[in-house]
Amino acid sequence: MTIHILADSAIDMPRAIAEQLGITVMPLVVTIESEQYEDGVTIMPKQMFDGMRNGRVYKTSQVPMEWFRETFEAIAKAGDEAIYIAFSSELSGTYASSRMMLEMVQEDYPSFACEIIDSKCASLGYGLVVHQAALWAREGLSRADIASQAERLAKQMEHVFTVDDLEYLYRGGRVSKSSAVIGGLLNIKPVLDVEDGKLIPIDKVRGRKKSIMRLADLLGDRANLEDKEQLIGIAHGDDEEALESLKHMIQDRFGMNNFMTSSIGCAIGAHSGPGTLALFFRNKSYN
Repeated sequence: MTIHILADSAIDMPRAIAEQLGITVMPLVVTIESEQYEDGVTIMPKQMFDGMRNGRVYKTSQVPMEWFRETFEAIAKAGDEAIYIAFSSELSGTYASSRMMLEMVQEDYPSFACEIIDSKCASLGYGLVVHQAALWAREGLSRADIASQAERLAKQMEHVFTVDDLEYLYRGGRVSKSSAVIGGLLNIKPVLDVEDGKLIPIDKVRGRKKSIMRLADLLGDRANLEDKEQLIGIAHGDDEEALESLKHMIQDRFGMNNFMTSSIGCAIGAHSGPGTLALFFRNKSYN
C-alpha cells in the first residue's frame, strides 16, 4: 500500500525534488486584476516579482476545495493512504478546507486513511518538513509514524527572514505606513521570525548586508552547530546574489554545506515582495 505525501505550493521546494520524491503539490491561487493563476503552474515567481516591481498588486487565496476532493478521492479509490501536510493555518485557510473535504470524502470512502497536519510552517521551512516526510515514506515507515515525526519536526523548524522593501509588508498589514516610509528612508531592514505559525518581528538593522549577517547570526544562536550534515533551506525573492552571500557565510562560519535552495513561490512572495531572503533549519532541541 502506497502512502502519498501531499502538500500545497507554499512549500517553495524545487519542482524537480518534489517530482523525484513523488510529492503531490496542490497550487494556491494567485489573483491579479481579476485574473486567477495557479502558483507555480500558470504563474511563476520571476514573473510575479517583476510585476510587483512595476507596481502590480497580487493577491492569494487557498487551494480550491475541488483540488482536495479530486486528490483525496483518487487516492481512496486506489486503496492507498495519504498524509497532507498543510501550510500554516495562521497564514492560510488550506488546513481548514482540507479537513472539511476529507470528512466529505470519507462519507463515500469510510476506509480511506488520511492524516492531515497543520505544519505551522511556511515557505521552504514547510518544504523541509514535507521533504523529510517523503523520505520517511520511501524508507517504509507507517502512516502514523510519519505523521508523528513530521509534526515533531515542524515544531522544531526555525524560520528567519528579512525583506528588502517594507512596502510589501505594509500592503499585507504587517507594518504601518509610517514604519514603511521611515524604514525606506533610513534603509531599515526588518528581521522576522515565524512562531507558532505567525510572523513575529525580532530585529531591525540598517542595510542589506547587515540583515543577511543577522540571519547567519540567528542560525549560530539557534541551530545545533555540531550537526554539520543537517539540511539547511535558503529561499530568495528573485535575489540569487543575496542567497549565495548567506550560503557562503554559513559555510565559512559554521562549516555546514548541505543546502536546499529555491525561489520563494508566489503564495509567499506576493506578501513579502522581491528581495526577501529566508533561512530555515532545525533548532537545538531536535534530535
